Amino acid sequence: MDTLTLLKTLTTSPGPSGRETTAQKILQMQWDSLADEVHTDAMGNLIALQRGQGTAPRPSVMVAAHIDEIGLIVTGIEGEFLRIHAIGGIDRRVLLGLEVIVHGQRPLPGIIGARPPHVLPPEERDKILPWKQIFVDVGLPAEEVKTLVRVGDHVTLERDLVELQEGLIAGKALDNRASVAAVTIALELLTHRQHTWDFYAVATVQEEVGTKGAITSAYNLIPQLAVALDVTFATQHNDSQTGTFELDKGPTIGIGPNFHPQVVARLKNTAETEEIPYQLEPVPGHSGTDAWSIQVARAGIPTGLLSIPVRYMHQPVETAALRDIERTGRWLASFIAGLEEDFCPRWEDDDVEDNTDMEGD
Repeated sequence: MDTLTLLKTLTTSPGPSGRETTAQKILQMQWDSLADEVHTDAMGNLIALQRGQGTAPRPSVMVAAHIDEIGLIVTGIEGEFLRIHAIGGIDRRVLLGLEVIVHGQRPLPGIIGARPPHVLPPEERDKILPWKQIFVDVGLPAEEVKTLVRVGDHVTLERDLVELQEGLIAGKALDNRASVAAVTIALELLTHRQHTWDFYAVATVQEEVGTKGAITSAYNLIPQLAVALDVTFATQHNDSQTGTFELDKGPTIGIGPNFHPQVVARLKNTAETEEIPYQLEPVPGHSGTDAWSIQVARAGIPTGLLSIPVRYMHQPVETAALRDIERTGRWLASFIAGLEEDFCPRWEDDDVEDNTDMEGD
């Protein structure tokens, strides 16, 4: 599998929260040949089952990576111009001048525009524009716009993935198609390795608006343990604050109340055995990821979190290291292949690895 080609396909496929169908269909074509069963549930989550070789009934592990991306929604039509608002955490600072696709009666290329600063009052020129002053222009007359576009149609950014230097890539929707690619890599690797547990790969929906797909899929699958995959904040220019992580130094592993200590310890041991570099990410509260919802599904699911460092999150130039994505996939595959049939994470202090060393590897 060529990771770069996979990422180019995934990141350019439209799939904002609540409208992930196109991206899911693209992904299913990848997963069909790697799993024993693939289906879409009532919520829209894409679920692939790769059966283990253990004695039935086998324990199962769920790996969740959200496939939805941030996007826009049409909130009004004023002549030939479309009013818009955010789906998820859109950064208004970078919207002006972007190319978009309006998903109306047919896909319509458009641009996001606003009145130029020359004609704005001086006190407004340096401010971030409010939504009421930002419009999409598809270049059609008002009557044709009214025929092709409806309030509620979704709008996605139009941006190709580009290769930077030193193995870095940049584009839209790496949050969280980078993790979806890592899950796909793990599926492929495990077609060549024996594993005892059943492996459920889940491309969850609507994470950007409340981790909703994780809630429903975890409730339905009831795995014995789970690992969520997402992105985290990479260090940027002149940025030395805590909570940011270096690109190309490996994914991070979450440590905190959202994550089961024995799952964390097992993930760390796997990385060290496989000589996969990783970074420790202390998370004192809500992780803001699918892990938060999976952990409390039904009677509770022991959960871990692996995150891929990304610069410029929720902007159309999200930047990551290709090697970090591939390392995450290899880490997952080895973790799943190493699960013994009788492994059962429990809250027993004597068996929990001390995670107070936050220096990382």
